[in-house]
Amino acid sequence: MLITIDETLNIPLADQIAAAVRGAVIRGDFAPGDRLPPAREVATALGVNLHTVLRGYQQLREEGLVDMRRGRATTIAASADAAGLAITEHIRSLVDLARRSGLDEHDLHTAISRAFGTT
Repeated sequence: MLITIDETLNIPLADQIAAAVRGAVIRGDFAPGDRLPPAREVATALGVNLHTVLRGYQQLREEGLVDMRRGRATTIAASADAAGLAITEHIRSLVDLARRSGLDEHDLHTAISRAFGTT
């Protein structure tokens, strides 16, 4: 199964499920139009509550990565952009690292501007 979680991490399971799908899109394991496994099947395979999986899928829907319709399969949206997702994931990691390093938003903006050569 392409969707995995690690219960030892201090990251909510729904967030891990959403991240696993994002990663699969970035790697090319899922492409626009592909169906995600049914939430009930994912919940059973991972040993988590159905609503946890649905919260993860809902995050993806709010991001525009998947299309969800009641009674129909959840599919990767036609507009899903693997390159854009990869950049977004790297930015999230960078923000987490900056926070752990004691940098605030302004410090991070300054560092990014320097990297672009704009300051």
